Amino acid sequence: MTDPTSEKFISDAVNSYSDTVFRVAYSYAKNRCDAEDILQEVFLQLIKTRPDICGEQLKAWLIRVTINKSKDFLRSYKRRTAAMRGMRPHEEPKEYDDVFEALSKLSERDRNAIYLHYYEGYTAREIAGMLGESERAVAKRVSRARIKLKDFLKEV
Repeated sequence: MTDPTSEKFISDAVNSYSDTVFRVAYSYAKNRCDAEDILQEVFLQLIKTRPDICGEQLKAWLIRVTINKSKDFLRSYKRRTAAMRGMRPHEEPKEYDDVFEALSKLSERDRNAIYLHYYEGYTAREIAGMLGESERAVAKRVSRARIKLKDFLKEV
C-alpha cells in the first residue's frame, strides 16, 4: 500500500480515478468547466485529508467527496445568482447523447445508483454503503431507474 503522505499516493490516485471523478462531477454540473473545477476541489480535498485507504475504498471515498462537492457547487452563490439572471455559467453547445439526456432526467438518487452500478461496477451492497441506504433499497432504485431510462429513451 502506498503511503498516503507520499506524492506517489496523490499522483496514483489522480491517474487512476480522475476520469471517474470527472464523470460524476459532469453528471451534476452538466458542463466541462464546472466539472473540472469540482475535480480540482476533490483532489485538493484528497491532498488535505490523505485518508489511509487505497483501491476500491479510495475510489468510493473519492466518489462520495465528488458527490458532496458537486452538491456544494450547485448550492453555491455563483450558481444561484446566474440562474436568477437567466444565464447558464459556462454554457456549452447541446451535444449530449440520448443516454446522457435521459440520465439527467432521473432524480439525483436514481442517477447516482445507476452510475455507480453500471459505470463503476459496484454491487448493490457496496452502493448501499456509499449512499447510506439499505441494499434492498438500492437494488429497487436501480431496477426502477432502469425502467424510467427505458421510457425516457422511447420518447427520444
